[in-house]
Amino acid sequence: MSAATEQPTTSAGPTSTPRRGSLFRAELHRFTARRFIHVLLGLGVLGWLAAVVLGLLNFGEPTDADVAAARERMEEVIASEEAWRAECATQAEEVGQPVEQFCGPPLDTSTWRVEDYLTTAPFDLADAGQAGAIGFAAAAAVLAFLIGATWIGAEWSTRTIVALLFWVPNRLRVIGTKIGVLVLAALVIGLAAQAAWLAMAWILRTLVGTGNPLPEGFWGELLAAQGRGVVLAVLVALIGFGLANLVRNTGAALGVGFVYFAIVETALRIYDPLLDRWLLSTNAVALVVPGGVPVIDYSVVSTGPQGPPSYLVTNLQGGLVVGAFAALVLGAGVWLFARRDLQ
Repeated sequence: MSAATEQPTTSAGPTSTPRRGSLFRAELHRFTARRFIHVLLGLGVLGWLAAVVLGLLNFGEPTDADVAAARERMEEVIASEEAWRAECATQAEEVGQPVEQFCGPPLDTSTWRVEDYLTTAPFDLADAGQAGAIGFAAAAAVLAFLIGATWIGAEWSTRTIVALLFWVPNRLRVIGTKIGVLVLAALVIGLAAQAAWLAMAWILRTLVGTGNPLPEGFWGELLAAQGRGVVLAVLVALIGFGLANLVRNTGAALGVGFVYFAIVETALRIYDPLLDRWLLSTNAVALVVPGGVPVIDYSVVSTGPQGPPSYLVTNLQGGLVVGAFAALVLGAGVWLFARRDLQ
């Protein structure tokens, strides 16, 4: 990882007047000069190109044989479901329970579609629109976390942040400017990721898509999900920045993130499934997914058709919890930066 060492144009002389915005421009230049950030963004572009190629190879117009095979698979699934229900109805009669209460409502096959069982199907923007927006939001969040961590982590590794304080002694101004640059960059990354999904969807719809008219309200729901995805990218970038600022190292920040997601969250879910409602990963997903994410309490044993109880993590809760994580980590790092001795 490299760091540009351009000095801000703010003068430290007692009689000079600092030019407003010069520190921000200098930090913006340092950010755009980072080679590791160039590499990350280049990998993002290559990933997008690979996704477009895979989409063109996997979507297409099905043949009559494909449709016949899909219909056969659907009928097999329907037969399996009906066999299960018949067996369940027998058990319900044996225990003296109403069939619908014991086994759920009767199977309604009128809404089943052969298209859902095709291995080669045309791209349908109405079905894939929100899923693609969520996928690109997740990719942008990961990229923003890495960039946020390396943005301040490289400063600590090369000690350029200490040298910068000789030119701008106001620590809060320095760290605030770096955070401002990161927020701007994460905002651009989030918007670019969602624009990339729209471009990819347009290519797939034009070349291998159905061309069916989109349902009413489609664009409103899609743009809302994309907007929440941009917010997620900004918040996750701040979390990456805050972690790296606390431990003063990019690699250590990534290690802390891995331990949290792979070990801490897993252990908490095992200890109490309801804690899932307050975990960072669950709330990050709930922030973007339309309508939020249900968390099922598997600790409650239920044999009825209603299943175990579930709790909805809404978009608002997701945003508030992820924002609280970001504020806590970022605030602790800024407080230490303002008070610790720097060498």
